[in-house]
Amino acid sequence: MQYYEIFFNKKKALIKKNELNLCFKFLSLMIQRIQSLYLLAVAILNGALIFIFPLWKDKLGLNFYAFQSFKSDSLLLMSLTTAFIAIALLVVISLLMYKKRKSQFMLNRLGIIINLYLLGVLLYYLLNLSGEALVSEKGIGALIPILTSVLLVFANKAIHKDEALVKSVDRLR
Repeated sequence: MQYYEIFFNKKKALIKKNELNLCFKFLSLMIQRIQSLYLLAVAILNGALIFIFPLWKDKLGLNFYAFQSFKSDSLLLMSLTTAFIAIALLVVISLLMYKKRKSQFMLNRLGIIINLYLLGVLLYYLLNLSGEALVSEKGIGALIPILTSVLLVFANKAIHKDEALVKSVDRLR
């Protein structure tokens, strides 16, 4: 039996060659479909970039990021980060369910609905920002729900095409 040596935190671990090949096969099988790339992009946008791009600037000129919503007293504002993280988790679950296309389709639709809620909350806060202050600006992070909704729709179209292809092949049998 062949083993690979892997060093992690200055400790040596041995992994069987077959186990490592199975991991790579799983990843290559999952990523070779276009909807997986769309879903991966949505997971990155909602899971990581909300902590990098500001949603808006306040009257004092300070950037407001999604994770700062937990410090506020408003329940509606606190739901921002929760919705971003919920969408990221839904998409990761959907990504891992690549063999169950109908479940994947429904999870993506739920993600679109949460995105619409998120877009509504962001629009409410962005329209209530005073535009007459010197430094109040809308951040690029407010565009994330729009982009993720479009990517989820593209992923659902690709999933639907896969489902139609499988049904047509089943008819021929």
